Amino acid sequence: MAIDDKHPPQDMAAHARPEAAHDTPPGQKRLFEDWLTVGVMAALALITFANVLVRYFTDVSFAWTEEISTFLMIVLALVGGASAVVREAHIRIEFFADAGSSGRRRRLAQIGALLVALLFITIGVLSLPVVWDQYQYEETSPGIGVPQWWYSIWLPVFSALIAGRALQVFARKLRRDDDRTETAR
Repeated sequence: MAIDDKHPPQDMAAHARPEAAHDTPPGQKRLFEDWLTVGVMAALALITFANVLVRYFTDVSFAWTEEISTFLMIVLALVGGASAVVREAHIRIEFFADAGSSGRRRRLAQIGALLVALLFITIGVLSLPVVWDQYQYEETSPGIGVPQWWYSIWLPVFSALIAGRALQVFARKLRRDDDRTETAR
């Protein structure tokens, strides 16, 4: 049997291009988080490359690159968290998440989404006083001396983004549940 007989033409394209397995599925748009990830990764690459060049040619390092890079990696982790929540690709115990009826799995996904939203709403609310204190007492960063709240303000912002994405997943699961009950009638 020839290879062409085993694989339909659409599968052949995916095999010819291994990165196709990681592309966005057909009909799914790129998310805001995807574009933000690209921007943050580009900034990290440029900052690191600039620091390497300066260090190579002058034997001196940019002091600010480590502080900015650390901040950007934290942003990257939070943006990745939001992306994982909206795509339902976050870590879960599959023994419980994939077991049982479809209704049970849907309810567990709804509960999980609500718990994620609750967690990040809590993180966002609890981080606001920290940001306010840093602003009020004019704390500066240890590396380059910029106001510390410039960095910490993003924790409540991205926590709100993750909580919003979790509520979006909850609503999507709820709509599917409502659609199934409508169809059953």
